Amino acid sequence: MSKKKIIIATIAILVIALVVVTIQMQNGGPKGLEVQTSQVKKQKIVQTVTATGRIQPKTQVKISADVSAKIMKLGVKEGDWVEKGDFLVELDRERLLAEVESAEANLRSSQANAKLAKENMVKAEKDYLRTKELFEKNLESQASIDAMHAAFEVEKARYESAMDQAAQAQAALKQARDGFSKTTIYAPMAGTISQLNKEVGEIALGSQFQEDVIMVISDLSKMEAVVDVDENDVATVAVGDSAAIEVDALPEHVFKGVVTDIANSAKVSGQGSADQKTEFEVKIAVTGVKPAENGGLTAQNPEIKISGNDPMQALRPGMTSSSDIITETRQEALGVPIQSVAVRTPDQLKRKMPEGKGNLAIADDSSTQQFIPDRDGFCQVVFVVQNGSAAARQVVTGIQSESHIEILKGLSEGDEIVTGNYRAISKDLENGSDVIVKNQPNGKK
Repeated sequence: MSKKKIIIATIAILVIALVVVTIQMQNGGPKGLEVQTSQVKKQKIVQTVTATGRIQPKTQVKISADVSAKIMKLGVKEGDWVEKGDFLVELDRERLLAEVESAEANLRSSQANAKLAKENMVKAEKDYLRTKELFEKNLESQASIDAMHAAFEVEKARYESAMDQAAQAQAALKQARDGFSKTTIYAPMAGTISQLNKEVGEIALGSQFQEDVIMVISDLSKMEAVVDVDENDVATVAVGDSAAIEVDALPEHVFKGVVTDIANSAKVSGQGSADQKTEFEVKIAVTGVKPAENGGLTAQNPEIKISGNDPMQALRPGMTSSSDIITETRQEALGVPIQSVAVRTPDQLKRKMPEGKGNLAIADDSSTQQFIPDRDGFCQVVFVVQNGSAAARQVVTGIQSESHIEILKGLSEGDEIVTGNYRAISKDLENGSDVIVKNQPNGKK
């Protein structure tokens, strides 16, 4: 073929292509929105509530002094293990020892006074009885016996007062001895010294003034995550719910936990500001651990048992944690991707008639469907693809996971629904819109 003929053929091909493109542009090209679809099927849906917080021992005791005194001796250092009854702290006892000695002297003095008062009372009683006998023999006057009786009653009252003073002195001595005994502090439980706030020579304030923690003893063998759950989610959380706990300091592991306590009162932060939050404290006992890789513990697989080395020994009080609390599980739920559920007003859901079909409605249930809005005026819908168009179906939803949501009413297994793109679902699709399904091979979107 000559060079001239090749040029003419090339020009002809370009002209034909230009004509085809022009015709397509005049006709508007392929009609309909490009969407991706998938079929509705039953699947396992796990609903979780995510909350952040910190790791702390399930059991810990704050050690404070009951009396104010200088710390003279510390028997432990941070990280030490102690048994119940082990020596912890000795406080300056000189002042309290003086108080004990003073109280003992006061008690002895009071007891001596009581003894003297008793002797006087006994003597007065004998004088009264002797005068009474003489009075009965008409050997003493009425005035004499009255005076003796009065003297006896006075001595009796003095004795009773002296006994009361002795009792007060006894109580004061008991109190002084109790204060003295509290200058030495022993471990109330077995555990680890997880926090030591004081040094020898510092003053420990008595608890009657304010909390002044000298040290903290913790049982590190039983840890828990204390998290703050938003008020909108706490109603779905119950004692006994399982949880997956991730600790920032131990990213290679996921811990298993169970909810043990839910606060009755809320914690409000940022009150009166735009950042105000209302949260409830939830405690999650850490009950097991499994390396996250190779099928490790996840929110969808919470029942994996402990195997291999136990990283729970690496947990330390104060570590930041994030917990996924499993609040509900459906094994055979009719589920769709969360992004497939859209919201529209009833006016936006008025049926759009396909072009060229006049007033004929597509043969679909939604052509006569009555859309019932919620109290905010919106309807939850999923777009079902039939015969090249997307029909809106109002749905009732149930629980949801991070990716899927349960459909309680409105769809059937096997329905082909629109799953993408996001703009089409959230804004562009109308009830009856023409669509072009463009699914990538192997289900990729």
